[in-house]
Amino acid sequence: MTSIKDMTAIAGIGLTEYSKGTERTEWSLASEAIKLAADDAGIKVKDIDGLVKDIDDGWDCSYVQKTLGIDNLLYSSESHWGTSSMLNVVTAVASGTANNVVYYRSRKGATTTRRSPSDYRVAKETLDDSISILRIDFYEPYGLATPQGCAAMLQQRYMHEYGITPEQMAGVIIGISEYGAKNPLALYTDKPVTMDEYLNSEMTVAPLRDIDCAPGVDAGIAILVTRTEMAKDLQQTPAVIMSAAQGAAIEGEFLTGYNQEKMTDFPETMNMAEELYRVAGITAKDINVAQLDDRFAPLVPMQAEALGLCGKGEGAAFCGAKSLPINTAGGSIGEGFMDSNRIVEAVRQVRGTSTSQIDNAEIILYAAGAGGPADGLIIRK
Repeated sequence: MTSIKDMTAIAGIGLTEYSKGTERTEWSLASEAIKLAADDAGIKVKDIDGLVKDIDDGWDCSYVQKTLGIDNLLYSSESHWGTSSMLNVVTAVASGTANNVVYYRSRKGATTTRRSPSDYRVAKETLDDSISILRIDFYEPYGLATPQGCAAMLQQRYMHEYGITPEQMAGVIIGISEYGAKNPLALYTDKPVTMDEYLNSEMTVAPLRDIDCAPGVDAGIAILVTRTEMAKDLQQTPAVIMSAAQGAAIEGEFLTGYNQEKMTDFPETMNMAEELYRVAGITAKDINVAQLDDRFAPLVPMQAEALGLCGKGEGAAFCGAKSLPINTAGGSIGEGFMDSNRIVEAVRQVRGTSTSQIDNAEIILYAAGAGGPADGLIIRK
């Protein structure tokens, strides 16, 4: 099997202004972000020949193509599980299907409501979706109706299994907020969270606090990938993609893997990590910086363990001690839930332009999909 290692690189990144109430459409946000990514890379928009998006986000690739004036789109696709779309981008470029492929996200997370478990009632009427039926028939009648509730169940079990205290969980948020305080885009600018602020903050679904949840935001993000040799001739330092992978598990569900042997182990992430490290030819010990899924703060330590960055039950202490730089721009909790903003930050670390630049940022791990189908990237200078 041909390896994709080092064949592709992120050559351009585009990020619109974050907003809590924009009047712009997702179509407009996506188009601006893609234009910014092309400008960042130093290519013309018309040279983009591939577009990839999340199935739940924004406007279809064909509409965005027309807006941007891309004459010949050689490749387009959608992914149901968010940034596993990056694997589509990487393989499209590595295979020679297209030369300059953009993964974009455009969301109005602050002004519109994304699909929740309750919304799957429509799916139950129209689709043979066993996961949707499982939620509607077995979870919602007992009050488990939101992603926050699902995350709280995982956190409760995690704290019980390993004797983790609220103070230790606070360390996760405090560490992320200290990085975010240096980022002018982040909510924590100039004001990291203190222990007292965390412990006195409002509960959403015990033991999950409101401060543990990434806020919705309106924005667009675009990531432009091309072949590594081509990227070297463009205007930015290439972020070379060592590997891209996704992972799933037999008993896996979205944030509700209650039928797994141990629901806090995140086997999907473990499967994904094994492939990531194999293709990259490295181990977890070689990672210098990590950008982890922090839709909900308790996912971060569990994810760190599943990725092999620390031992079982050590994740909260590991994050609190900043044993490894994690989410160095404040993550989704600091900037707002766009998910791909952590890829943008990984690229900034490679370029040396992060607001919390890490001196030895040679190899950066990005991971998403904690507690469900997982995906990730490893990039390097």
